[in-house]
Parts: sequence; C-alpha cells; structure tokens
Amino acid sequence: MTIFTELESEVRSYSRAWPVVFDRAEGSRLYSEDGRPYLDFFAGAGALNYGHNNPVLKEVLLDYLRRDGVSHALDMFTVAKRDFLQTFDDLVLRPRSLDYKVVFPGPGGANAVEAALKLAREVTGRHQVVSFTNSFHGMTLGALAVSGNAVKRAAAGVPLAHTTPMPFDGYLDGGPPDSRYLERMLSDAGSGLDRPAAVVVETVQGEGGLHAARAEWLRDLAELCRAHGVLLIVDDVQMGCGRTGAFFSFEDAGIVPDMVCLSKSIGGYGLPMALTLVRRELDVWQPGVHNGTFRGVSPAFVTGAQALRTYWSDEGLEKSTKAKGERVAAALEDIAAEHRGAGLRVRGRGLALGLRFGVEGAATEVCAAAFERGLLVETSGAGDDVVKLLPPLTTTDDELDEGLRVIRTCVGAVLTRSRH
Repeated sequence: MTIFTELESEVRSYSRAWPVVFDRAEGSRLYSEDGRPYLDFFAGAGALNYGHNNPVLKEVLLDYLRRDGVSHALDMFTVAKRDFLQTFDDLVLRPRSLDYKVVFPGPGGANAVEAALKLAREVTGRHQVVSFTNSFHGMTLGALAVSGNAVKRAAAGVPLAHTTPMPFDGYLDGGPPDSRYLERMLSDAGSGLDRPAAVVVETVQGEGGLHAARAEWLRDLAELCRAHGVLLIVDDVQMGCGRTGAFFSFEDAGIVPDMVCLSKSIGGYGLPMALTLVRRELDVWQPGVHNGTFRGVSPAFVTGAQALRTYWSDEGLEKSTKAKGERVAAALEDIAAEHRGAGLRVRGRGLALGLRFGVEGAATEVCAAAFERGLLVETSGAGDDVVKLLPPLTTTDDELDEGLRVIRTCVGAVLTRSRH
C-alpha cells in the first residue's frame, strides 16, 4: 500500500478505518485483493442501495457501452436522459402526485443542496436559511454553512454565514417541542431572526447520529414553513431511494417539500448523479445561471432508469425494506437490553439504523473489531458515538443475521473490556 501513503493526500478517511486493498465486489460483499470477503453494511455511504455490481443494472450498462451510447453530454438532450426522466416521472413522481421539475445540478449530493439553496434565495429574494443541530448537507461552502458538525465546519477556512441553526426533533431532550422554538422565533418581531428563504432538513440525520424526526414534527415544520412563506427543502441524499422504506423518506409523514435533494443511489449502480427537485412554479432560473460540466453522466441515467423499473414498479422493495428494518431494529434492541448499564440506544429508521454508545470511544472500537471479523460498518454523530448500519436494501436475511451476530460479539467484547 506504499503508493497510497506516499502519494494520496492525508485527507483520506475510510481507508484508514479499513486498511486493505479492495479488488472486486458483488451483492453485499467486497473482496480484498487477497480474496478475503467483507460483508458490507456501509453500502458506499448509501450510494449502493441495490448492492455492488447488481447484475440487472450491470447488463444494461454494458449494453449501453457496447453500442457506443453517449457517455458525456453536458445538459444536451440524449436518449438516455429522456428514458430516465420518463421513467422517473412514470414510477416516482406521478404515482405520488408530485409536480416537480428536475434540475441536474452536478454529480454529487452537495451539488444538489447548493442548487436548492441558491434557487431558494433567488425565488424569495431573502438570504437567510434555517438548518438544524447535528445536520450534515455536504462539504462545499454553502452546504457546510447549513451543517452542524464543528470539525467539518472549521475546515472551511472562512466564516460560514447567512444560516441559523435550530434544534432538531429531540435535541432539547424532553423540553418543549422543538418546532415551537422555531415557531416563536419566526412569529416574534423581537427574536432577531430575519425571515429565512428556506428551511433545510434531513428526516433522518445520517451523518449526524441517526436522529430520526417524528412524523408529527415534520408535519409541524412543513405547516410552519407554509404559514410564514418559507420554502422547505428536504435533503434526501442518503435517506432517499428507499433507504427508510418508501422511495422518499418524507412520504410517511405525508408532507410535500418545496424542493428535494437526491443523489447517491438515484444512479442505481453507484455512478455519480444528483437531482434537485423543485416545485414547478419555483423554476425561475434563466438559462445557464446554474451549470457544470458533469450535470448528466449518461451511464448513470441508464442504470438509474433500470433501477427504477426493477425495484419501483411495485411495492415489493418498500415492504421488504421495512420488514428488514424491523428485524434489524429488534436485534439491536436485544443487544441494548443485554448491556443495560452501558447506555445503549437504538436510533434510525428503515435500513438506516444504529447503536448509540454512552461509553466514550466504544463505537469506534466496535467498528474496528467488526472490520477484523469481516464486517464493514462506520461511526456516525459529531462525537462518533453511534455504530451505523447501512446495508444494501437487497441484503438477504441470512446476511443481515450474519452481520448482526458480528455486531453482538463486538459490542460484548468492547463493553466487557471497558468495564475492566
């Protein structure tokens, strides 16, 4: 691994937790170059909801490449883009009565968030944006400004302005409902909070510790935004595309955001792709005022459309994900019950679940121990105090049980060691 340590920047992170050279991947497993298998409960940070090298998606991708399909087209019209848009409209938007227009903002989730913030300010003529404690929206300056993690914010190197953090659901730990605080701030002429252009929120804070907002809280937030003429942006980059069960993570709450940010698994195969969905009347941009070289990676249109046809033509994947989520949550609750004195808490929703540890450093140790036993999991939360499970949605029940056995073993070993 000399070439990596000598030539690659010190900013690398995942490779430090998993110091092996991976060679190939299939389904829910990665294989190192010496052939050792690793069960993947990380799934590309949510970019591989349908698993590694999904055979159905791989076949359409190879067919497209073999026939010399257009690979790069800026924002020009292509057969691949048309097919993706039509499929997305037929299988995702229309069945949910969502009248969004689609912005292709660039290849990643931060691009989707930046586009939403920029358009919200253009539409309203206001500059302030409300975000939430423990949020994470990306590493570019606008996205960082609405993120809560102090370490990531400090890396910006410049002041991050024009945003105001508010308490996420449950942040006040038994105090008054968190949405009431924002309601009072918006209603009180003496609060010092200028009326914002938008509120940006994750329904489940993937990087922030797997805090899951209650449906009632989300409905209150949506109503508050409507009452005050503030645009509601849902960042569904990690929790969208079925991660919580429904295609969009906000569906269970019965709300309709003004804008939605998608990336990661929207391309199906792990190829770069992002969308910013905006209510039709909000599409006020002039041609070219927001653009970029990689706004449409055509192979991702191909695999993204096929993923929608394969997994979202019926309710099968949604029901399966919810059932698997219940299975994993129950197992994690059992682990927490085995170690009552350690302050373990189960967090998350769907197949975005984790264990929050009250013992400092324990979550990091569990992830390290899991890697030694052939399981890839990462930590979450500003204090790295949550072991985060994010398996592909296509993971089998047997694979889930295998991974959960590893987690149970590692939690027991780490907490026993900490007690001594």
